[in-house]
Amino acid sequence: MEHETVIRLGIFLGIFVVIASLETVAPRRVRQQSRKSRWFTNWSITVANALTLRAFAFAMPLLAVGAAIDAQSHGFGLFNNLDWPAWFEVFFAILILDFAIWAQHLITHKVPILWRLHWVHHTDVDMDVTTAIRFHPVEIALSMALKIGLVDVFGAAAIAVIMFEILLNGTAMFNHANIRLPLWLDAIVRRVLVTPDMHRVHHSVHREEHDSNYGFALSIWDRLFGTYIAQPKAGHDQMQVGLEWRDDRPSRLGWALGLPFRKP
Repeated sequence: MEHETVIRLGIFLGIFVVIASLETVAPRRVRQQSRKSRWFTNWSITVANALTLRAFAFAMPLLAVGAAIDAQSHGFGLFNNLDWPAWFEVFFAILILDFAIWAQHLITHKVPILWRLHWVHHTDVDMDVTTAIRFHPVEIALSMALKIGLVDVFGAAAIAVIMFEILLNGTAMFNHANIRLPLWLDAIVRRVLVTPDMHRVHHSVHREEHDSNYGFALSIWDRLFGTYIAQPKAGHDQMQVGLEWRDDRPSRLGWALGLPFRKP
């Protein structure tokens, strides 16, 4: 696990560059705001998140990956006490973690204090690859705490945690992307993975639409639990993305970070 951070960062940046290039060449929707101001804010929030997790790592070295290594060395957690093939354990660990992130996402929409934190993600009035990294630092810390707890309980292998983090980051950038997939390809891909058109519904200004399609990687959970909406009522070209703040405030860093603590 010595080069885990470098590997993950390299894959993340590679996927980001590819998707950002596709958005520039063939965007799905016309931008409402300057990309320069939005990207500065969204990337600055990401830096704040990285610093938050770095501080978190003083208590939990290597975070979720460290929890996996620790669980294995002490022999606790479900998978560390089963004699299943390694590939089988990795597969189920990724499946469990993906379901947990889906459930966490749904809960953030239902619990008022968590929904306020999640506002930061949903207030982006445009939707592109940087929306995938626009989460309040407190929400990121809570999400990491959840993953560490799950890794301890299930004893997921470190390689499974790394593979899941790469999958989660990659699919999140993909399904937030402002890119156009042919309808036939979208229909095929969304049988397994969440596509940009599928996830865009989740960013609608309408409550009944943004309370749907919670998945980041696998699309199966929304279908199983009845939270799947195929298309927005207004269509993808006419639908409004964001919440009630329809001006340039969401693109301001200080406003975005302070939003959960303001009076409604």
